[in-house]
Amino acid sequence: MSDPAHDRSLASHLRLSVVRLNRRLRAQRTSEDLSLTQISALSTLHKCGAMTPGQLAAKEGVQPPSMTRVIAALEMVAYVVRSPHPTDGRQAIVTITDKGLAYVHATISVREAWLDGKLAELSGEEREVLSRAAEIIDRMAGQG
Repeated sequence: MSDPAHDRSLASHLRLSVVRLNRRLRAQRTSEDLSLTQISALSTLHKCGAMTPGQLAAKEGVQPPSMTRVIAALEMVAYVVRSPHPTDGRQAIVTITDKGLAYVHATISVREAWLDGKLAELSGEEREVLSRAAEIIDRMAGQG
């Protein structure tokens, strides 16, 4: 049986650690600045392929009007294009462009290089613990 006070302490510590790591990763940027929401939407399109704005909003956990603004901003810098839906004239399909793909790869490279450097400072045992923790966190976040 778990101790509720310990569980709250663990939840608080884990939340703060994730926020701090996220903040450090976000600080590792390429020269072009996009919002975290825009980078996340681009990454989703990269991983999952073209989709409707509604599908992208659902995957990102945001409201469709918010995603419409994100898509419009990404279109302005030519990172995505909208094309007509093949079977539903009311819908559009959002696709990442080559320029958007290059941005995703550059952002991933910069952030992963920073993280690789930090991981290299850890012992093999610590890296194994983080590997297991990453799997658990993915499961908790509904990604695994």
